Amino acid sequence: MTDQHQSRAVEVPFEVLEWDESVYEEPAEGPRLSRVSIRKRYRGALDGTGTGAVLTAGGTTGGGYVVSERFEGALDGHHGTFVLQHGGLADGSEQRTYGTIVPTSGTGELTGMASRSVEFEHGLLRLEYVL
Repeated sequence: MTDQHQSRAVEVPFEVLEWDESVYEEPAEGPRLSRVSIRKRYRGALDGTGTGAVLTAGGTTGGGYVVSERFEGALDGHHGTFVLQHGGLADGSEQRTYGTIVPTSGTGELTGMASRSVEFEHGLLRLEYVL
């Protein structure tokens, strides 16, 4: 395996620029269901914007979300786009996230990239990838 195909890990701060939520089900009991359009700004080794659609389920002590998000910009100086699919679950104070780069979604200089792991926490993306 050559150096260009070795795994690399980055931690990238981001901010949510737009959050447009639309509740589509709010039952008397159980979690509320929403659709959200988002736009994020990433700065660092991943530099660009992400736009996506989020589905959320949220109750008083727990919830979850799933997202399909297209990134456009540069990753370690390589320009193009790719799609992240990620989600998270919260049960009281316990939270976990998961995700991946959608296979074959990379374009431009990001064609062929793959993820080893994707984790999100408040304002920070941890991405391990191969390009």
